[in-house]
Amino acid sequence: MASIYDLSFQDVEEVLKGKGLKPFRARQIFRWLYDKRISSYEEMSDISKDLRNELSLEYPFSVLSVKDVQISRDGTRKYLFELSDGCLIESVLMIFDYGYSACLSSQVGCNMGCRFCASGLLKKQRDLSVSEIVLQALYIQKELDKEDKRLGNIVVMGTGEPFDNYDNVMKALSIINDPFGLKIGSRHISISTCGLVPKIRRFAKEGVQYNLAISLHAANDELRSSLMPVNRAYPLEELFDALREYAAGNNRRLTFEYLLLAGINDREEDVKAIKKLFQGLDAYINLIPYNEVKENEFHSTSDANALRFYDLLKKNGVAVTLRQKKGDDIDAACGQLRANHMK
Repeated sequence: MASIYDLSFQDVEEVLKGKGLKPFRARQIFRWLYDKRISSYEEMSDISKDLRNELSLEYPFSVLSVKDVQISRDGTRKYLFELSDGCLIESVLMIFDYGYSACLSSQVGCNMGCRFCASGLLKKQRDLSVSEIVLQALYIQKELDKEDKRLGNIVVMGTGEPFDNYDNVMKALSIINDPFGLKIGSRHISISTCGLVPKIRRFAKEGVQYNLAISLHAANDELRSSLMPVNRAYPLEELFDALREYAAGNNRRLTFEYLLLAGINDREEDVKAIKKLFQGLDAYINLIPYNEVKENEFHSTSDANALRFYDLLKKNGVAVTLRQKKGDDIDAACGQLRANHMK
């Protein structure tokens, strides 16, 4: 049975239209859900009791149960949620100079098999529903409400490959973005993909203004294929052809994520390979300190080497940022908290 949080604003309008009701009722319902952030139909005081009863039977409220919360010394909060079927997922609230950002999961587990990633320690069990994605953001906003703070940014970069759950992710983001929903602007929403080329081409035609981020992590096929099995299906030449198609049609700057792995992808030859890949692209690369996962052999580049790599990229004309370390004193890596609980 669909949850009320599975419904877009347009869906609610259609449901009400089918009941012979005026469209303005949809605005009232969405205001209760996403502005007042209530947790039951009984609280919708300007909606008739009969309609509340009908909706509660057809589209019940759903919730995420909090299984664990970890809070880092830098303020990063990691939430472990339990779903109605007992599955576990994670979300993260990060605090930056520009505001509060939530990192959402899109699947229970992940089948992409990236060797450095804790998410892949437990294989994909299923996709998340629209409501299960929306409720992660809504829960975090409710927590921020207690401090009179506002969630300003969304990244779908948690457990799972968002483009492997394309339809549900896109609908969930439309609700989060909706002016009657959580009202988070398109330019403040990012989707991260490891490089599913057919879905990138589909996304290029959506006409949305969300940011597209690519998990790169290596700039040559041999290394990338050894780290990320997806590269064997969609090697760099094919991936970058799709990205150029996307950039040409959307006039958007591309973001590339690049985990710094000591002795693996932090060498001078990697700088040269990145420079070559980026030729002719309006793009920048976001260097990310690696949160180590004890189940694999990778280690984080030292702070000094991260700065050296950053400087080399700048000197080679590559637009680059170096992300602050977040949550390195908790189970911060994607999927790490869940994997530890599952053990």
